[in-house]
Amino acid sequence: MSQPSLNKDPRICLIFATRGRAEILKHVVAFVDLQTVRPDLIIVSCVTDEDVGDLAVQPGLVVLKGKPGLTAQRNHALNHVPDDVDVVIFLDDDFLMHGAWISEVLKALDRDPAIACVTGTVIADGIHGPGYSFEEGRTMVTRIGELPDGLVVTPTGGPYGCNMAFRASSIAGLRFDERLVLYGWQEDRDFGGQIWNRGGLVVRINTALGVHLGIKRGRVSGCKLGYSQVINPLYLVKKKTMPLRPALDHVVRNVASNIVRSVSPEPWIDRRGRLIGNLIGLWDFLRGRLTPERPETL
Repeated sequence: MSQPSLNKDPRICLIFATRGRAEILKHVVAFVDLQTVRPDLIIVSCVTDEDVGDLAVQPGLVVLKGKPGLTAQRNHALNHVPDDVDVVIFLDDDFLMHGAWISEVLKALDRDPAIACVTGTVIADGIHGPGYSFEEGRTMVTRIGELPDGLVVTPTGGPYGCNMAFRASSIAGLRFDERLVLYGWQEDRDFGGQIWNRGGLVVRINTALGVHLGIKRGRVSGCKLGYSQVINPLYLVKKKTMPLRPALDHVVRNVASNIVRSVSPEPWIDRRGRLIGNLIGLWDFLRGRLTPERPETL
């Protein structure tokens, strides 16, 4: 599905959904100033004043307060994106962009009007370990140097939610599924699936680089996440925003990992809590219950 070409000077809105991480958010927002193409507007969607600290007085930044939950907070921000915006970017509050991240995304969107969503390439992801400090992430980004020679666009099943950009016209009327509560596990895949179902392309590019710090503060309990690891992919299959095979791969891989590593868990992951959540989710699924909102009460 082709979309209108971007304006010569596209208007860009950058959105952060955040809770309980004001200190790291302050550094990440400041890092945006290093972009060769800067956003016209930054929206921070949070829950309380404490979530943003003194960022609330920064020019060009809008703070929105609403109900908690990643999907709800992103939707609250989407509801306030001005009509004249051409590109909407979502970043995690602990993602550091290379200075050319936005400009490379714009190149990809300009190349093919069918591209609705662009996700970048994460060169280091702290989510798979204890996480990185801001200083460690900044050092890794500054060491990138020259970008890869030539833009390579690769279709993907879904964007990586820590860094994703959308042609605004392609997501008109779309919203994140608020049944995917708390951390929103697989909410990015669901949103990408909605775009695919409309006929838009979701792609990854090799030149929009960044580091995901994987800060552990503010994340949900192991049991709640473990439940979502099972139920959410299967729920998306029912919604037809995720094919069956990748959904089963997600479930099997996560459950197996939690079983094996619960014997000697990493200090930064509640493997046994996740495994308990996995088992509760499997039991619910066997009983015909696809209830992704249940982690709120676990």
